[in-house]
Amino acid sequence: MKKFKEHWEIQENWQLIFPLTGLILLGYSAFKLATLVTGNSSPSVTILASLGITFFLLKACLFLFQKLEKKWVVQYKWEMIRIFIVFTLTGSSAVFIGRPIIKLLGITQANLGIFYWLFNILLCIIFYQILLVVFGWLLGQFTFFWEFEKKMLRRFGLGRFLIK
Repeated sequence: MKKFKEHWEIQENWQLIFPLTGLILLGYSAFKLATLVTGNSSPSVTILASLGITFFLLKACLFLFQKLEKKWVVQYKWEMIRIFIVFTLTGSSAVFIGRPIIKLLGITQANLGIFYWLFNILLCIIFYQILLVVFGWLLGQFTFFWEFEKKMLRRFGLGRFLIK
């Protein structure tokens, strides 16, 4: 445990909540993907598939940590886990909020055809931008996500609307 804490630059025990939460979210995502892939297979097949996907996702995340460690400016390595958690919560929440709004407006694929998906994606992008800063603030990474958001809005060509 000491080596783990040193690697992630964890000074206080409460900071262990972020690696633990990250592993739980990673395992849950792997389970959801495994149930999607295996369908109605036996529980043992689903569990084995979940373990394999969890291992693959963990390796992918650790690879991304190494690459982004140089690009993202954070004080401690464990903050990168917190940033990944914010991205996870934001993406899921944007879809979770967008779908009921589309239903409330009475928009269906039958009504709009391909424009249904375009509207759905546009609505999710709008909520994503808002929720990214909100979840960043809730998890103590407001400055990082505010700068990230400003950069993203400039890439969308909306930089002139930003408050300096």
